[in-house]
Amino acid sequence: MTQFEEDCYLGQFIPLQYHHHMLTDEYRMGTFKAAIDQAVFPGAKVLDLGGGTGVLSWFAAAKAGKVWCVEFNPDLVREARRLLKLNQGCEKIELVQADAFEYLPPEPVDVVICEMLHPAMVCEKQVNVIKSFKERYLQRFGGPLPRFIPEAVLMGVQPLQQNYRFMGFHAPIIQFQLPGGIHTDTMEFAPPQVYSPLDFMQPVSEEFNWEGVFTLEQAGQVNALRFITKSILSISTSDKSFIEWQNHYLVLPLADPVQAKAGALLHIGFNYRAGGSITHLQNSITATLE
Repeated sequence: MTQFEEDCYLGQFIPLQYHHHMLTDEYRMGTFKAAIDQAVFPGAKVLDLGGGTGVLSWFAAAKAGKVWCVEFNPDLVREARRLLKLNQGCEKIELVQADAFEYLPPEPVDVVICEMLHPAMVCEKQVNVIKSFKERYLQRFGGPLPRFIPEAVLMGVQPLQQNYRFMGFHAPIIQFQLPGGIHTDTMEFAPPQVYSPLDFMQPVSEEFNWEGVFTLEQAGQVNALRFITKSILSISTSDKSFIEWQNHYLVLPLADPVQAKAGALLHIGFNYRAGGSITHLQNSITATLE
């Protein structure tokens, strides 16, 4: 696979039909709208990296003095132009077809929106784009850095026993689960542990290397890991409240399941690169009993 093919595969050209799912996700839309309303002040200059349909730029334009909406996919740029023309208040939005890894606004901005969030921060280039932007922005404009939406991300991992039988057919496959839902086919062995807190105002690494030990609360077969990703979209400086959004859980089957008793110590390790493939993460996982 060439670098171009991998970038396309890893979310750089999300098909247009998938944006419908995001637009109809009231939880996602509502939390981002609330965070943008909290972070963007009247007259602010806003940059939206990976703007998609332009909806987050449109939310920002309600208060902002100027919004640059940057999208790489030419088909989506055309669609965003069509959609924005259907909505009032888009005259402050400048739609730019450009690579988020290369684009800088013509002047300093107050807020940067970057919604390329994926469970475990794989597939899409959120961490990579923000890291690149910060380096180039500081080189051109100096400090301070603008405020980011999201401001931070917490990532955790949890051992599971997952039912992989589907009408008798055994199929250990990658799954996505709704956060906070009732998952009758899932048994949790221990509470999740945070393996990487990311603060986008601080230097962030694109490499995640983690080892941890879980004390199993019940007996069973550890055959999967659940990756939990919670984004802190906006923090209020006045009352220290915050707006958070939790992505879908990513559940990865283990290549070598582990049979364990209650009270056993399970050692988990993995390493992967932000924006890389799920397969690379999955292949790096080790699970052994101490």
